[in-house]
Amino acid sequence: MDGFTFADMKEIRRSKLGNQVPLELFRAIRLIGMYQGLPMKGKSTTVTIGRKIGESLPVETVEDVLEVFKELKIGIPRIVKEEERGIHIAVEDCFCEGLPAQYGNMVCDLEGAILEGALSKVWKRKLSIREVKCNVNGDEHCEYQITFL
Repeated sequence: MDGFTFADMKEIRRSKLGNQVPLELFRAIRLIGMYQGLPMKGKSTTVTIGRKIGESLPVETVEDVLEVFKELKIGIPRIVKEEERGIHIAVEDCFCEGLPAQYGNMVCDLEGAILEGALSKVWKRKLSIREVKCNVNGDEHCEYQITFL
């Protein structure tokens, strides 16, 4: 076996604990383990992981990407701005919503990289993504600026 696929991730046989893990565990892995525990706040790791996850998603359209993002409970995405060189996607109900504000910090780079990988797959072109708003920064939602390269 060379690796796992996204389809493999759906093969869950946990008879007692089921297919859900608490959001607190995900937050702990992301924010305590990676953000606080790795160099550069784990950014190179989360971006690499996110892109790979995004590329593996079963998506063919932008609408598919937005729907899968919601189905996986990453957040509720919507396109808030379309420009010639790219788009902006806002994400409501992100994993970081409700955490104490830490102004100047953007913590949702994994989620942005998942969008980048999935949208690159759909559009068959390279993209650049930048988190421009984050609940942790005190913003009303998380938001990503996606630029076509």
